[in-house]
Amino acid sequence: MNAGTTVVVVEDNAILRDGLVGLLSERGFAVAAAVGEAGGLEQLCERVRPDAVVLDVRMPPTFTDEGLRAALALRSRFPRLGVLVFSQWVETRYAADLLASGAEGVGYLLKDRVADVAEFCDALARVAAGGTALDPEVVRQLMSGSRARAGLDRLTPREREVLELMAQGLSNSAIAAALVVTERAVEKHIGNIFAKLDLPPSEAHHRRVLAVLRLRGQDDP
Repeated sequence: MNAGTTVVVVEDNAILRDGLVGLLSERGFAVAAAVGEAGGLEQLCERVRPDAVVLDVRMPPTFTDEGLRAALALRSRFPRLGVLVFSQWVETRYAADLLASGAEGVGYLLKDRVADVAEFCDALARVAAGGTALDPEVVRQLMSGSRARAGLDRLTPREREVLELMAQGLSNSAIAAALVVTERAVEKHIGNIFAKLDLPPSEAHHRRVLAVLRLRGQDDP
């Protein structure tokens, strides 16, 4: 299923790092490298050209924000590289910065909220293919800022639910299943979201990305 998808794992905990490598390898990912710090990551990605990088927020040497700063640098240098932040911590400012270059190929999952391996692998494959995978708690915190609220206050509660599920990377059919409604109803809600957020007609996926970006309270890129 994931054959040919090349991944770099960046995790300072050796046990978790080795565990991720094993799990990903078993499920068909090609793990090109696994390292314990973010230093030299740009050079590593230049050399192995992965489809995606999985990395934590807090990395050596200070264990503050090295991982997210590395993610931002990677997105700047390799715009098509998928970046999946996998952490215990929600850093909304950096999450917003990470999304500033576009939500395509970006993921942010919380370690203690991933229900199973299949869910994680599906999210990673989606990010590597240019999709989005945001934990609902990350979405909730991104939506809590005053600027984000100001841009979303025209949405109904159901439309906000649909937008949150879009941010998690779900397709229309998956959103319909989650909300127990028809796919036609989801399409109608998404159309209303685009209209209320003043997103002009364009390529459909691009408008989905722009709608997700509104969750962080930023202007259109």
